[in-house]
Amino acid sequence: MSKVLHISEFTKGGVETHLNEVLKYQSDNHDIYLMVSELNSNRESLQISPDRLFMYPYKRKPSYFLRAMKSIRKTVKEINPDIVHVHGTFAGLFLRTLFFARRQRPAVIYCSHGWSFLMDTKPWKRKLFAWVEKVMSLRTDYIINISNYEYEMSMSYGIPSNKSVVVYNGVSDAAPSSKEPFAVDKKKINLLFVGRFDRQKGFDLLLEVFKEHRFTDVNLYLVGDTVLKQREYEYPDNAVMVGWVDNSEIDRYMKACDAIVVPSRWEGFGIVAIEALRNKKPVIASNRGALPEIITHGVNGYVFDFDNKEELADIVRALDKGILEQMGLAGEKIFYEKFHSDKMNKQIERLYEAAVKKPNDRYSVSMQRYV
Repeated sequence: MSKVLHISEFTKGGVETHLNEVLKYQSDNHDIYLMVSELNSNRESLQISPDRLFMYPYKRKPSYFLRAMKSIRKTVKEINPDIVHVHGTFAGLFLRTLFFARRQRPAVIYCSHGWSFLMDTKPWKRKLFAWVEKVMSLRTDYIINISNYEYEMSMSYGIPSNKSVVVYNGVSDAAPSSKEPFAVDKKKINLLFVGRFDRQKGFDLLLEVFKEHRFTDVNLYLVGDTVLKQREYEYPDNAVMVGWVDNSEIDRYMKACDAIVVPSRWEGFGIVAIEALRNKKPVIASNRGALPEIITHGVNGYVFDFDNKEELADIVRALDKGILEQMGLAGEKIFYEKFHSDKMNKQIERLYEAAVKKPNDRYSVSMQRYV
């Protein structure tokens, strides 16, 4: 049994889902602690006892970075963990920067949950982000890539291969069936979007397509909201705003609808997609990032070219409830084969074992691409 400290930035959405899956599993195997940012993190929804949960002051502004690092340093010193498992770009930057000033340190497992240098941004920014990640890798034992796409792209940017592995995100079984959260028109196709209302998630493209085509036989339910920047959107008449819901309630919303839409502009993985599969729901996904690794066109959903929004419109226009139901059954089978949390957690456990195996000679330890 190892003492493990998880450190994360914001925990809303997919990162919270991932953390809770890992925390549930590790509570029986390790002495675990969690530290998250005060902003956009919900104490009540994180599955760890209050006495093991720490929070650091934070906003994504340079004036807060030093305060965050001081708080993280204090907690690491107090807990003295064997392993620090850090989640997210900024949390990874804060933690590993501190370790450049320390000769003795715990083992460090890092997962960006979506590389910053793969964002849809200016080339010079991508190069800068990649350079920072390469420097930070000097104080990292293992780097988890959440998809083959992430792994291949990180190799092209020079992230060290001897420290890099692929571990698909996973989720546990769906919650037992319960009353639907809202009444849906069974005669119509009911689609669901779950996530942040921002550019990365392709939320603007989704609304644009629905406003332009006004699908009269389709309803679009929107679970989520903005996170970092408040922005006003113009919604189509057939869109229903739901707002954020607790992760434990997501299954109920998915079961009420016919399919899930994941129109991301870039996506390291896409936990919403595998949550849909476990609920026997097909996914309409963009062809960006790792989504084509999860969704096979015509098998467990549809994949459209993000740069051709008419493809999305054509897919929505041609949706058939019977075909969607068959795709949902195929998706459930794929979920249990590839994306169940048991598989993910066992892979992470093997990483932990390797990381603490040679604490005085960390960099001689290498790992295969798939653990």
